[in-house]
Amino acid sequence: MAETLTILGLESSCDDTAAALVRLRAGERPEILASVVEGQTALHAAYGGVVPEIAARAHAERLDLCVERAMAEAGLGFGDLDAVAVTAGPGLIGGVLSGVMVAKGIAAATGLPLVGVNHLAGHALTPRLTDGLDFPYLMLLASGGHCQFLAVSGPEEFARIGGTIDDAPGEAFDKTAKLLALSQPGGPAVERAAETGDPARFAFPRPLMDRPGCDMSFSGLKTALLRARDRIIAEKGGITVQDRADLCAGFQAAVRDVLAGKAARALAACPEATALAVAGGVAANRAIRAALEDLADRAGLPFVAPPLSLCTDNAAMIAWAGLERFRLGARDDMALAARPRWPLDRRSPALIGAGKKGAKA
Repeated sequence: MAETLTILGLESSCDDTAAALVRLRAGERPEILASVVEGQTALHAAYGGVVPEIAARAHAERLDLCVERAMAEAGLGFGDLDAVAVTAGPGLIGGVLSGVMVAKGIAAATGLPLVGVNHLAGHALTPRLTDGLDFPYLMLLASGGHCQFLAVSGPEEFARIGGTIDDAPGEAFDKTAKLLALSQPGGPAVERAAETGDPARFAFPRPLMDRPGCDMSFSGLKTALLRARDRIIAEKGGITVQDRADLCAGFQAAVRDVLAGKAARALAACPEATALAVAGGVAANRAIRAALEDLADRAGLPFVAPPLSLCTDNAAMIAWAGLERFRLGARDDMALAARPRWPLDRRSPALIGAGKKGAKA
């Protein structure tokens, strides 16, 4: 390996436009030289969720500006870089395509090597960027679009132990917020409301906990909340602030219990794991973090969770995952394709609820 590697990373898989620079010196811990993230919450606020076309246009308008800002913050030029890494999937295809085309343009203009990165690998490898975690470890990747337990044995070695067969938890949080007229993104809004709620008031289910294995389901939980809300409205003619807080607290407790319960099973199925790690936007939820940390403590394992700024989508994780691939000799050419779906573990069968679009990532 070269004494020093400096990688530019680009991320545009959903509604965060991001560019970052990560440097690794031989024998030292990696360093994030700059990380720029521009969210699109205001652009999608009126629609109750992310509109793919709006997101793609915003990425096309902002990516070059994010790159410019990141390079300026790091005080670097393109001649100081060793490669450019970019999210090539999975994600909203218009956004992924925007990032891939910008990365190709930079590579063509500068002669820098191009490295395509699986967005999920970016999340899964983040503990190595932030904490220097050694392989192998168990990763719970929980976000708005994905939820799975992964045994991580190398930069490109991921074995899925279980995953959601329908909604991801982040998606369920967003839909819950919409059902309760809370702001988007739903995760932080539901968490704030739950702080003053009674998690025991509603008897929400813990889906699939009565079945063996590590697969999860959150769609039925969301439906249970809808029915509880409708019962309150039928009885009272509306819901109070306290009703909303109790609904949020009960929902959050159910998600927490499912993730912690399934994580315990995943640890039992992965005895070689030397740590329990969590990443993705849902990893920012304090109640879920606390439950997983308690589980790791009881198992006698370290618990690793990235800083909150690196839980949600960002380009530092893409730069790092690209650097990991680059060190293994990975290079892509101008045929690099944007992929809406890209499972990390291509050896495992598709999950039951994968639908017509192909295997869930």
